[in-house]
Order: sequence, then C-alpha cells, then structure tokens
Amino acid sequence: MVGTNGGKGRGRDGDPSRRRLALWLAPTLILAAFTGAGIAISVHSSSAPTPSTTTTSLALTTTTTVPPTVTLSAVGDTELGNTPDVPSNPIRYLQPIRAALAAPIVFGNLEGTLTNATTSKCAPASSECYAFRAPTAFASVYRAVGFTILNSANNHSHDFGEEGAIDTSKALSAAGIAQAGLPGQIGVVSDGTVRVAFVDFAPYFNTNDLLNFPAAARLIAKAKQLANVVVVYMHAGAEGEQADHVTRQTETYVGEDRGNPYAFAHAAINDGAGLVIASGPHVLRGMEWYRGHLIAYSLGDFANFENFSAAGDLDLSVILHVTLTSTGTFVSGHFTSVRLTSAGQPFVDPTDASAVFVNQLSKEDFGADAAIIAANGSIERLAR
Repeated sequence: MVGTNGGKGRGRDGDPSRRRLALWLAPTLILAAFTGAGIAISVHSSSAPTPSTTTTSLALTTTTTVPPTVTLSAVGDTELGNTPDVPSNPIRYLQPIRAALAAPIVFGNLEGTLTNATTSKCAPASSECYAFRAPTAFASVYRAVGFTILNSANNHSHDFGEEGAIDTSKALSAAGIAQAGLPGQIGVVSDGTVRVAFVDFAPYFNTNDLLNFPAAARLIAKAKQLANVVVVYMHAGAEGEQADHVTRQTETYVGEDRGNPYAFAHAAINDGAGLVIASGPHVLRGMEWYRGHLIAYSLGDFANFENFSAAGDLDLSVILHVTLTSTGTFVSGHFTSVRLTSAGQPFVDPTDASAVFVNQLSKEDFGADAAIIAANGSIERLAR
C-alpha cells in the first residue's frame, strides 16, 4: 500500500482528501462516545460463561474456577477485488481457509472500501494510483467466514473519500463486525467474559497516527479502560520482496515515512498492549518476544483477488492464533502456514513454507529474542 492513504499493487501512488472523518457507526453495534476525548468505540460481544470444574467425593466437594483466557486469530492484508472485478462467489473463494481461521475473535486488515461510491482519489488518467472498493454486501461475506473485527488504519481506507469510508463503517456495523483504526476509533470484542480492545495505527492523518507516539500512548491508555486486554495493530514499514527484515530504523516507501515498526511495537507494549500484530509490507516478517509479549511484525498479504503480485515471497502468508490471559499474558500461540494462488486466493500450505521463512527472519533479526515456530506450529522461545 502506498502513498498517503495511497495505492497498492504493482505500481502505487496516493492523493487523499485532507478532511478528517467524523465517524459514528450504525446502531447495530454498541457505540459509546467519550466527551472531549474524541473516542469512537465499536463493540462486538459474546456471552460464553467462565468455565469451572467441580470435584466431588464422599468427604469433600470443591469447585475450582479456571482463570479466563481469550483466543484470537489474525491475518494480514485482505481484499476481495475491485468492483467490477470481484469474485462471483466470495464465500467459496475464502472457503479453503475458513476452518483454519476459526476462533472466538477473528481479526484482519481490510484493504480498501466497501462502497458503491464512484469518485476515487485517483485521477482519471492515472496509471500509478490504485483505489479499491468492493460491494457493501461483502461485509456479510467477511462475517460469514468468521471475521469479527476488521482494521481500517491503512492507506486504502479513504480510496473513495469520506463517502467510501462512511459506507464501509455502516456496512461493517450492519454485518455485526467491529471496526478499528479510524481517528480515535477503538474496536472492542469479547471472548466469553474477557473484553479485548483493538487499537490500530498507520502513518496517516486520517487514521490513528502511528507517527505520533504521545497520542498513541493516550489511545492505548483509553483502550485499557474499556477492556481487559489490549491488542495493537500497526500498518507500518517499507513494501515489497526486499522489505522482509525489521531494520529498527525509520522505514520509507516511495519517499513516504512509514514509521519505525520496531520502536513503535516496543512503545505499544510499554504502554500496556498485550500483543502487537502488523501488516503492510506485503511480505512476512519475523516475530519477537519483548517483555514476555509477542510481536508479529508482518502477517503479509492474506487475500487479494486478482490485484497484487504473488511472485517470490509475496505468496507466503499466515493465520496466527494467540491465547492470552485476561490480563494480557501470553499463554500459547499457533502459526498456520498459508500460501496464495496466482489469483490471490489463500489456502493452507502443508509444506509450512511460511513457518520456515519466518523462523529464518526471526533468528536473523532478533537473535535470542526470536519467537520460534515449532514443527507442530506452536510458537515458542528460542532454546538457550
């Protein structure tokens, strides 16, 4: 993805509207406004009870309450084409990964918009600008395959201006999907009794701004007031086949400041995040342990119907499952290797090529702090 809320694909550019979006989601989801704080909260909840076990004997009956946990799955950049070039049966298109995606909370980065608007950010004759839109009805497709929360902190959320952004938010709300990432917006979802706040960032003025560390810290602090667990997503870093390493420096793409993913992820955990996940570079990146918390620096592209290149490492992807305690402590993780067809369709990869690639990157970039994927897919610490 390129340009300030700009294009993405084999060639990219951007020219967004400079107006901020004042967004209130439709009443299908629970909404709350914090006076003076500029916070919009999108909420999806479930009602599974906290599990317990009971042991009975002739002498004694005891009940032990199992501490609650939260389990989520997360994927990277996801889009279902660009109207009119969209899959005729989008649910079937995503069917190969539907079972592997399943979790109480399912997160993805929504590239582009869900709108019928026709005026895009791109000039009519432009060959280097990309604006993505799919029908608003596709929101129900995302929900049908399991997504409960989608991110809009990226450079395609305003591809069709404010109209497209508003249409997208309304469509997600109507489908029962929480949204995060627009200015001041926090998405809150639940796994049983545990509430999880997603705070999503990208290096753009019309999203939660990844380049403004003090503002990000304040938003994470607000999220901690709303939920038991805070997950931070960042859309950050350079792009392409040569962008698979975490440089620990400010990264740029076509002259645009894409932030310092390493510094931002560490700051997010210092500010209270229990987990940091990311996408944007279009390739997988390594995973790191920091203060006992997992950072996944890029989950790559997940689905991109006929739009993006799938050459080289660009066809490697992942479904990341993570279980945390109700205080954000890591319990377990699982890495499912995914591969994309030439048409951008994801399927579970039995060769585990993505896991092998990420392990290599993690060791090279983080050394003793690398998060390692075991042969069974579990995420572990590097043996010392």
